[in-house]
Amino acid sequence: MAGTGPSAGGAPAGGAYGADAPAILETALYAEDLGAAEAFYGGLIGLPVVARVAGRHVFFRVGAGMLLVFDPRATATPARSGPPVPVHGARGSGHVCFAADAAGLDRLARALPAAGIPLEADFDWPNGARSIYVRDPAGNSVEFAEPRLWQ
Repeated sequence: MAGTGPSAGGAPAGGAYGADAPAILETALYAEDLGAAEAFYGGLIGLPVVARVAGRHVFFRVGAGMLLVFDPRATATPARSGPPVPVHGARGSGHVCFAADAAGLDRLARALPAAGIPLEADFDWPNGARSIYVRDPAGNSVEFAEPRLWQ
């Protein structure tokens, strides 16, 4: 696989953490309009909201993991109080992919356009897995794909 081994950062294949890491615990996206992000991910997609701080973030539960949506203006400087989380952010559109079975993809392919969210792409990969792509209100690329995409 590309991006592994010594040439990908100096560590031997497997690295200090290991190829058997159990999961990604959280993924972060950035959106200046947190209300629109909450309406999209919480309302339209149906992810449960776990936490929100006005003007800073809204966090959603996704299975065993979390989707963290931050206002990039709020995370560009150190927090004045609370845990000493390092400054973070991103430029340009981010990307996240949610697992969905075939029936779920069919529902999304109908529900998203009906809600005014155009499909950017809807196709099958060479291994037969289907992906649907849309944009969230902040312009992030949001993919829904069959889990077999990476099997």
